[in-house]
Amino acid sequence: MKPSIEKLMQQGISAHQAGRLQEAEKYYKNILQNQSNHPHANHNLGILSVSLNNPDNALNLFKRAIHANPNIDQFWMSYISTLIKEHQFDDAKQALKKAKKKGLPIDKLNALSQHLFAEKKTSKPFQSDIDQLVSLYNQRQFSAVIKNAQILTKKHPEVLIIWNILGASATQMRMLDIAVTAFEKVISLNPNYAEGYSNLGNALKDQGKLKKAIEAHKKSISLKPDYAEAYCNMGNTLVKQGNLDEAVEAFNKSILLKPDYIEAYNNMGNILKELDKLEEAIIAFEKVISLNPNYAEAYNNMGATLQEQGKLDESLKVLKKSVSLKPDYAEAYSNIGVTLQEQFKLDEAIVAYKKSIFFQPNVAETYSNMGRVLQDQGNLEDSINAFNKSILLKPDYAEAHQNLSFALLNSGKLQEGLDQYEWRWKNTKFSSHQRSFSQPLWDGKKSLKGKTILLWCEQGIGDTLNWSSCLSLLTSEAEHCILECQKKLIPLLKRSFPKVEIKPTNKKFDLKRDDFDFHLPMGSLYKHFINQIRQNTKIKPYLVPDPDRVNFWKKRLNCLGKGPYIGISWKSSVVSPYRLQHYPPISEWSRILTIPNITFINLQYINFVDDLSKIKDKFGVTVHNFEDLDLYNDIDDVAALSAALDIVVSTKVTPLIFSAGVGTPTKIANWRQSVYNNFLLNPVSSYVEMYERNTWETWDNVFQLIADDISKQKNNINNFKDKL
Repeated sequence: MKPSIEKLMQQGISAHQAGRLQEAEKYYKNILQNQSNHPHANHNLGILSVSLNNPDNALNLFKRAIHANPNIDQFWMSYISTLIKEHQFDDAKQALKKAKKKGLPIDKLNALSQHLFAEKKTSKPFQSDIDQLVSLYNQRQFSAVIKNAQILTKKHPEVLIIWNILGASATQMRMLDIAVTAFEKVISLNPNYAEGYSNLGNALKDQGKLKKAIEAHKKSISLKPDYAEAYCNMGNTLVKQGNLDEAVEAFNKSILLKPDYIEAYNNMGNILKELDKLEEAIIAFEKVISLNPNYAEAYNNMGATLQEQGKLDESLKVLKKSVSLKPDYAEAYSNIGVTLQEQFKLDEAIVAYKKSIFFQPNVAETYSNMGRVLQDQGNLEDSINAFNKSILLKPDYAEAHQNLSFALLNSGKLQEGLDQYEWRWKNTKFSSHQRSFSQPLWDGKKSLKGKTILLWCEQGIGDTLNWSSCLSLLTSEAEHCILECQKKLIPLLKRSFPKVEIKPTNKKFDLKRDDFDFHLPMGSLYKHFINQIRQNTKIKPYLVPDPDRVNFWKKRLNCLGKGPYIGISWKSSVVSPYRLQHYPPISEWSRILTIPNITFINLQYINFVDDLSKIKDKFGVTVHNFEDLDLYNDIDDVAALSAALDIVVSTKVTPLIFSAGVGTPTKIANWRQSVYNNFLLNPVSSYVEMYERNTWETWDNVFQLIADDISKQKNNINNFKDKL
């Protein structure tokens, strides 16, 4: 039979009075397990905790005892005495007021009040305590500062400097609730203390309470109008709000008040970089370096800015200066990796990224960037692992998900890759392509029977034309299909897909539209029709050129001489060291351009004049260009010309989509490890042949293979024409 609560209480008191504290604790806790609000068990266990030097636990127990029965004088006496002993004077004062309302005898109240007054009078902090705190803070031993400061604030709650140091250390340790509480206490002790408001603003900013942070900074500035640091701190908060122009204004005011303010110049430089004012940003970083030639952060920031300007050699030089000043500077090593990656120095980029990860192993962006390099090297498995590590560290990192999508697609994991590709809409670099409708996005599962679906283009004309190969799959399911695309594609697509309503893109009334039931971006078509696409291994020509214009171009070609007529296209309008890996210079096309008895036709739509001259001078070959044809805008005629040609040879650029789509044999000189070489972005036509080179190889073999195949085919082409 279990002993009663009363018996357990008597046993606990007896053990307590006899000094058998552990035994007494056992009895009291046994009571509280069955009756957690037992007032005397809570109180007596509190007394025991005081004797065991555990005042925080004691205070909690006393409060529970008072809550259970506030009419017992001894509970209040024990609670208030312990508060005074722990120098929690403000709490003791409040408890005395409550005890008075509950009717605590006046003699006991007076005794406690006198005890409180005496303790407060003698509780001046030793200067050595404060000196020790300052020393620990200067040594950046923030954990020790917080621990000691929390003890001292209980003993000396009226001493502002202790709260200030506690707040500053808690901010450094990202213990933001403690920091905010500390700085609010600072302000309550001195409502005119501008630095306290500014520090509070910083802690609130780190908590994400940006509106309150701005209010605190403004209060700081109103108290001290020449406070340069407050303007700089407010600038940092405005940056976090996204108010970049206002942030620049705040940094400028800070610099006006303090012309040698390095942090303000550096922060302003970063914002100017964000605003794409790169030259102004460079000037700001140069000012920082002139004030402090050993400021590693400024070199890093300037290096990143030079990188965005495409000044890669200068960027690398400046970034190397940064790590020479700060050898463990992970961010600078990461930026070095990006610059080397842009220069396509892949092995060196990997070394830089690994150094960055060594010094700072939990940065998602570094793993994602390294994943791209590994992919370019052909290390797909390691690349996928790097992207997954990035996502593990930052699950909502859209760019890593999008990078992973291409690696998965390139490795043949199509469904996984297409699913990851949907993250593109959360990538800020891609957000400008997004459209907003009140109607739902089609999920590929809901029936489209009797429904209208709006399909909208999201990228360039090459992708629009390539993905339009799936339109027949969509029209077979929907009652009606609308495609909104680039205006210059409309004539060709209307002729090619008569069952589809083709319209120019118009975003003005997106939220007001009611002419469809579902919508879908074109890049999501493959995700929903992957099985049908994979089963249809022989895709017939799906683009229908104007037959009259095809005949027109055949006649024009015949006027140039005997065929075969081979169209060529060799580079993109977008140039960077990375993209140049896809586009060998025209001088490397010699094996194709020197095939005898070929009539070459230019399909290059931009920056081709000098190259055509080089071909003529170096190889003695004329590549015919039709000056009356605008290869960039006259899309319908480009498709007709492509259909009139016998063969098209191209690198991975838009013209090959026309030739493949209309059914002209198309030979592509392709970089195997390219991020763009995948199921989603390659042409689906059966009329395409890929000739690929690896990252570590030259283009020689690719062009030799293409030349050999053309040489074998040209006689068959001419014999066929002769029979016609």
